[in-house]
Amino acid sequence: MDTSRDLFHFKEGALAYAGYYFHNETNPLHSHSFVEIAFVTAGSAIHQSLAGPQELTVGDVILLRPGAWHGYDQCAELAVYNCCFSGDLLRRELSWTREDPLLGYLLWSGPYSAQARGILTTHLDRDALERCKVHLAALDALRGKPVTLYQGDIVGRLALLLSLIGRAVAETHAPLPGAGGPAHPAIGHALRMLEDRLDHAWTLTELASRMHLAPGYLVRLFTNCTGVPPMAYLARLRAEHAATLLLHTDQSISCIGRAVGWPDQNYFARRFKAHFGLSATTYRERFAHRAAGSSAGRLGATAPAAAGAARLSG
Repeated sequence: MDTSRDLFHFKEGALAYAGYYFHNETNPLHSHSFVEIAFVTAGSAIHQSLAGPQELTVGDVILLRPGAWHGYDQCAELAVYNCCFSGDLLRRELSWTREDPLLGYLLWSGPYSAQARGILTTHLDRDALERCKVHLAALDALRGKPVTLYQGDIVGRLALLLSLIGRAVAETHAPLPGAGGPAHPAIGHALRMLEDRLDHAWTLTELASRMHLAPGYLVRLFTNCTGVPPMAYLARLRAEHAATLLLHTDQSISCIGRAVGWPDQNYFARRFKAHFGLSATTYRERFAHRAAGSSAGRLGATAPAAAGAARLSG
């Protein structure tokens, strides 16, 4: 497995970024600690990830949760319009998407399924792709604007973009979990509790008690809404946060395990590898880099603006 010499991260205060990238040769495997959505607008390639190789053509869309690694092989004039946004935005301004049947599957439960490995793919017809490009261009134009004045514009454009992708996913991944009606209000509360206290030694019994529900009933409600049981959902959250700490801190692996609620190193090792296909040590060695560098490959610019993503190189 090849390794990337590049890693993106969001600067403090940034919300979202959109921009064109061009690949006419292999784009090595890499990872990042934010949500990335890649829209293929021209050319072709083979997308490589833990989910396996996938042939890409115009209209294909790839959504990657934080920590998921990927790369492009056999690129032939591949043009990709990337949209990236921080996990903080997902947990704050876009937190309502967790309880929306369409966007909850797109952003949360779909990539969280065991077979997806943090990645969700779909295909847009020509009309939907063109409409997505309108919103992507608008997000790109907002890169230089102060977030304090344009936060509504950024979040609004991103929501419109996600809705377009969500409708395409609903056609290619039907039936979606939770599509039968609104989620039980306890599920949103449970989701927030798990996300806010990753280091807590959660058990199904305790979580159900806090929700004033029987454990079996909570599992049914939670699975109907998210597609996975509560403890499986928690495990995916923990793995993603551990990946972020591996990429962006020098904390020891044992400290990271404790920080995400897996203090037993052997258990942490098993769960992390089950999610990312690599040990925590190997993941850090291959994907974590420190020194700032350029962003070669972006069409029409030399580097992403400060409001977007900065690239680091080893």
